[in-house]
Amino acid sequence: MVAVGVVRTPPGDDPAERLLSLQTEIDDWMHAHEPDAVAVERVFAKANIKGIMGTAQASAVPMLAAARRGLPLALHTPSEVKAAVTGNGRADKAQVTSMVTRILRLQVAPRPADAADALALAICHVWRGGAHDRIAQAVAAQQARAGVRR
Repeated sequence: MVAVGVVRTPPGDDPAERLLSLQTEIDDWMHAHEPDAVAVERVFAKANIKGIMGTAQASAVPMLAAARRGLPLALHTPSEVKAAVTGNGRADKAQVTSMVTRILRLQVAPRPADAADALALAICHVWRGGAHDRIAQAVAAQQARAGVRR
């Protein structure tokens, strides 16, 4: 883990202003940390369509940021993330937070809970193949260098 953070916007603000604030924060974050890839939680709703709209709109912001930078983008469902870090796709927030803390060998649990969720998403992405392509590229580059030396 390099860093973790949570963007908060006032719920009463205009949705467009909230999305703009989110975009600004994500752009600043990406500029500061230069990620290799972006993982976003796939929005899933059974019944509460109205309640999920804000989340769906907000999830588009990091997707666009990844596209603008030419970064690979992956979407993972909440159950995939939970299963990856806890072994149980129905794990609760406390279980996810506990496992993230253990996996990353943190002295204290990430706070707020959304930070633990973000870290769980990153862990899922790496473990579910996000790093696979980078490893394959590194092996190919190493083999190419070794072939040049022969």
